[in-house]
Amino acid sequence: MSSALLEDTWTGDDVSIAEIERELARLRDATSQAGGQPNLRTSVMTHIAWVPPAWLEKAESTLMGMAERHPSRTLILVPHPQEPDGIDAQLSIRCFPVGDRAICGEVIELALRGTRASAPASIVLPLLISDLPVFLRWRAEPPFDSVEFEQMVDIVDRLIVDSTEWNDVPAAYAHLAERFERTAVSDIAWARTERWRSLLASLWPSIADVQVLCIRGTRAQAYLLAGWLRSRLGHEVAVEIDECERLEGIDLDGEPAPFPPGDPPASSDVLSAELDRFTRDSVYEAAARAAAG
Repeated sequence: MSSALLEDTWTGDDVSIAEIERELARLRDATSQAGGQPNLRTSVMTHIAWVPPAWLEKAESTLMGMAERHPSRTLILVPHPQEPDGIDAQLSIRCFPVGDRAICGEVIELALRGTRASAPASIVLPLLISDLPVFLRWRAEPPFDSVEFEQMVDIVDRLIVDSTEWNDVPAAYAHLAERFERTAVSDIAWARTERWRSLLASLWPSIADVQVLCIRGTRAQAYLLAGWLRSRLGHEVAVEIDECERLEGIDLDGEPAPFPPGDPPASSDVLSAELDRFTRDSVYEAAARAAAG
């Protein structure tokens, strides 16, 4: 990733949406006249990230790693429900060199304090870019029945989660499945099994009767792979888990599967790939339902 050619920022405490929109316009005007080359405001989507404070550093690192690949208006929502009501904002325009031009995207980081944290839709809707898809990356396990989660599901085209970050696996997949008819869903834990699923599929038909799957990886990956096999093979597949931070190996009925080629992708690469998807993933949906039991 090349570093930003130009970045201009503004910070405000206890701000209004009108003030945010006004300052964004000012920053765009300023960057269009600076940097020594044409600066184009280019957005292919509105990318929202719901980021509890404990996840903020990881989220910002991942987003910076994909800024040039998906120029967008990015809204980072950081809930602080225990603080006095209000919105604090940090805005930035980040421009990256592309040939003889610079491509610019906008980052809007909002601290939602007090009751503002439970009414995000009213804050987000005025800041969406018309006629562009809206993606939501929800860090940590969603509070599935909360007002804020339900509001956000209803205004986005795709919800992106990472069930590796969840504590209530596999039961939480049943709650997630209830939203499949309302918005498309991506799961980064599922995406990280892609190399292994391709490898296992290449073993057909010798895996048709597999009964026990032993996974050296995360709980989410183990349950999703078992759910995938159950949904594909049409019979029960037991799962045993040797927990690791990443998927390191699979045994089928006690026999080790070959290791797939290639290296695990970086977090930015995985999220970038999910932002290129615009339709539902019926294979993932079936795997998640089967994983939930």
